Amino acid sequence: MYKIISKRDLVPKIHLLKIAEPTLAKKSQPGQFVLIRIDEEGERIPLNIADWDENEGNVTVVFFENGATTHKLALLKEGDFIANFVGPLGVPTRIEKFGHVVCIAGGVATGFIIPMAKALKSKGNKVTSIIWEKTEKMVFWEDRLASASDKLIVATEDGSYGRKGSAPMLLKEMLESGERIDQVNAMGPGPMLKACSEVTRPFGVKTIVSLHSIMVDGIGMCGSCRVSVGGVTKFACVDGPDFDGHQVDWGLFFARNAIYIKEEKIAFDKHLA
Repeated sequence: MYKIISKRDLVPKIHLLKIAEPTLAKKSQPGQFVLIRIDEEGERIPLNIADWDENEGNVTVVFFENGATTHKLALLKEGDFIANFVGPLGVPTRIEKFGHVVCIAGGVATGFIIPMAKALKSKGNKVTSIIWEKTEKMVFWEDRLASASDKLIVATEDGSYGRKGSAPMLLKEMLESGERIDQVNAMGPGPMLKACSEVTRPFGVKTIVSLHSIMVDGIGMCGSCRVSVGGVTKFACVDGPDFDGHQVDWGLFFARNAIYIKEEKIAFDKHLA
């Protein structure tokens, strides 16, 4: 059992949990994730690692409440326990000096792109970060990402805060202005990741996307998280979650992620009943 030592509601439907797990805290790296299970009857779900503290022996995850399991998770309080907290899983993000790197976070991804931006900056990269949210009330940790970046741009879909528009739009403006970008690292909703990849494709800018595929075991045995990258089958849990966005078969990715929509709704309705 793993104890929740801190619980915070960051913005509507986005929550933070800090879990006591000294071993995991010593091994975590940017871009990795954990698999959690609330209780013995619960399903496993992957959550990206937002932060870790080796000295205090804890790991922080940030998640969006969008189904039965995440709704149950959001109801837990400080001092409660969860049954399983396994990780770190996945291949860490490649961190080296590339030049000018643009880190893009959509939605809840602001919560876990910060370690990546911080590590890239520590290697001497110029880091420009973009936060994209639907509206002002969903913007969080702006100050944290700003401190991990050389420049921060915030955009909201409705224009209520920062620039009005989307992350792909801002990325396109930067590229069309002639600004040199050596690499893009994007985390967030699939449609945003695809759009960013299509924006950078004609400019030949390497674009790394973090794919949140459906997972069951997290060790490559079940095959649920398989994706096609450059015509080759990969598994997001052991080969990713980072992949070249220009090589991802986005049609297959979206189709596979929609497989259990009906079952997910049934489970959520049953949970609320």
